[in-house]
Amino acid sequence: MQLFVFNFYGTTFLVIYGMVFIMGIVLELGAAPAPAPAPLLPPSEANAILKSGWWNLSQLDSHNICSWCGIGCNVAGSITVIGCPCYTPGTPGIRLATLNLSVFKNLEMLDVSNCGLQGTIPSDIGNLPKLTYLDLSDNSLHGEIPPSLANLTQLEFLIISHNKFQGPIPRELLFLRNLTRLDLSNNSLHGEIPPSLANLTQLESLIISHNKFQGSIPELSFPKYLTVLDLSYNLLNGEIPSALANLIQLESLILSNNKFQGPIPGELLFLKNLAWLDLSYNSLDGEIPPALANLTQLENLDLSNNKFQGPIPGELLFLQDLNWLDLSYNSLDDEIPPALINLTQLERLDLSNNKFQGPIPAELGHLHHVSVNLSFNNLKGPIPYGLSEIQLIGNKDVCSDDSYYIDKYQFKRCSAQDNKVRLNQQLVIVLPILIFLIMLFLLLVCLRHTRIATKNKHANTTAATKNGDLFCIWNYDGNIAYEDIIRATQDFDMRYCIGTGAYGSVYRAQLPSGKIVAVKKLHGFEAEVAAFDESFRNEVKVLSEIKHRHIVKLHGFCLHRRIMFLIYEYMERGSLFSVLFDDVEAMELDWKKRVNIVKGTAHALSYLHHDFTPPIVHRDISASNVLLNSDWEPSVSDFGTARFLSSDSSHRTMVAGTIGYIAPELAYSMVVSERCDVYSFGVVALETLVGSHPKEILSSLQSASTENGITLCEILDQRLPQATMSVLMEIVSVAIVAFACLNANPCSRPTMKSVSQCFLTQLTPLDIPLREISLQQLMSQELRHYLNL
Repeated sequence: MQLFVFNFYGTTFLVIYGMVFIMGIVLELGAAPAPAPAPLLPPSEANAILKSGWWNLSQLDSHNICSWCGIGCNVAGSITVIGCPCYTPGTPGIRLATLNLSVFKNLEMLDVSNCGLQGTIPSDIGNLPKLTYLDLSDNSLHGEIPPSLANLTQLEFLIISHNKFQGPIPRELLFLRNLTRLDLSNNSLHGEIPPSLANLTQLESLIISHNKFQGSIPELSFPKYLTVLDLSYNLLNGEIPSALANLIQLESLILSNNKFQGPIPGELLFLKNLAWLDLSYNSLDGEIPPALANLTQLENLDLSNNKFQGPIPGELLFLQDLNWLDLSYNSLDDEIPPALINLTQLERLDLSNNKFQGPIPAELGHLHHVSVNLSFNNLKGPIPYGLSEIQLIGNKDVCSDDSYYIDKYQFKRCSAQDNKVRLNQQLVIVLPILIFLIMLFLLLVCLRHTRIATKNKHANTTAATKNGDLFCIWNYDGNIAYEDIIRATQDFDMRYCIGTGAYGSVYRAQLPSGKIVAVKKLHGFEAEVAAFDESFRNEVKVLSEIKHRHIVKLHGFCLHRRIMFLIYEYMERGSLFSVLFDDVEAMELDWKKRVNIVKGTAHALSYLHHDFTPPIVHRDISASNVLLNSDWEPSVSDFGTARFLSSDSSHRTMVAGTIGYIAPELAYSMVVSERCDVYSFGVVALETLVGSHPKEILSSLQSASTENGITLCEILDQRLPQATMSVLMEIVSVAIVAFACLNANPCSRPTMKSVSQCFLTQLTPLDIPLREISLQQLMSQELRHYLNL
């Protein structure tokens, strides 16, 4: 029996496989004719598949490997296509090295993108003589690109983007004469762009963006039949070479986010097929060349964040297909040309942060449904009638008689300026009327200032009650009006939706002042459900009364029977859960930042439990409800299930929270206390160290089966490099706190106040070797006493 199990994936399996096949034929002799059986897979290919470990054989019903998910065969029964096993997409641990690629002589397509691949590309990948399509993108492969790829002489598509490859582009790769698409983007490749890229004569698409290539673009370095060239987000410098004009088939040229200097070469402007030109975020200078008008197929033109000067050339306004024009953050001047109205396909026009002067052309009022940004220029005069989406902040001499623009930008009334001239001419005739008007005007101004002063004196808040519904929006760098929220989200269009929570959806809204806020809106059908309505109003009640640097700030709310939303501080990095889930962001979240996130969350909960009267229990602490700003500072959010605790209440309530974070005692008791939050905090703290939800560790704690031999360093997030000894000391203290908070006995858990004070105390070195400390030691009373827990 042992011999059979040992050989099951080898020769014995193949022999048995053949015998079963022959017996099936014998049993069916004399019966009705059956369809011809599928040709048997060559033994070498079957052996390679079975020994790869990619497919879980216990979950496969068929012995016909060609019918397995991710495998395709030709009529002769030989494998021609290999893809991801269906049941393990994104599962880490699969390696190319475990699949003996050299036996697949008929393989034409190897597409294992987003399969959770790790390790390096094995050199035997070059032993696939018929391979035409290779896609290894969206994995965790690392190391250098192997030169053996040059042996794939039939290869047409090579896509290895979104990995962790390093080193230069191998010279050998440039002998793949049949290659039509090469995508090396989103890696850490470096060095200079090799001139021999021109040898890839069939290449149509070259994408090497988001790497670390440096130096200048060499002359004659690209195949002349390219249609897509993307070199963005690198460290390239020098001038843009005029030799790019030889790429006569080019449709997309993206050179943004580099260090290019000098003017736009005139030769570049004869690429008749160009539809997308992005030269933004460089140091290009000079004037915008009028010859851009030669690019008659152009649809997107982005020259923003450069050093261009002079006016907008009139010839540019004959690009009839242009739908995106971004010239922002330059030093362009003169007046805005009225001929912009000729751009009939335009959807977005951004001329902000330049030096344009003079009036806003009245013709712009005909650009209906065009997003126009003219902010931070030197414009003056009235706003053209008809512009529905326009930004004008930073133009102090613009005027308007529209109350919307007057309130939004504090512009002066145009009619008031005209009236002043006429009144001066008729002063002698209408003096009594003039004096009356002046007195009335002064009275209105005094009343306005008195009203503003009164509003500021009462915490800069405006509130009104309509039909029993509450509407209140705080003063936030100027009043946030209800109309601003509706306009910023285009009436809560799904394009602005950035997430969906336990109730309602969250939208990103940029206010007229430039500030960005998050808006949580309760869906219409949810507003009719009492539980959702109660949670929404409860969140307003709680957040209206608390203020802490690590608790998300509520800027305002609207509670109306037709629409309900909350306005929050916008957290650029999203939730802790989403950051840990994403490999790139998780690696950016180093150990020091993770420790600080745990500490900030602890301080917030200590404030809720011990520094606020009455105490507040959050009841839904999870990695999804810890939000991070651009500086990786945490804020606790989502107070829809929070409860105030009073001394004369038993605090019995329905169980709330996120599965995996709920304290175990709530399975048999509905009594809620601060200790429930302490347990949830322990899960979040441990998850921050491990890099994913620690469900296996929690299960072992509840079953009291934690192995003595497991060390802390074994469970830490392996995506990060080893921590220094000083940082490791802080990691150990976080781990001690986490396991103390996860105690099955609520009374044995520390309070959040003691946890917060522990994190504020200077640590003394431990006698135990930190890299050898075990989970059992972390849970010991000795180490808890060490932190005064």
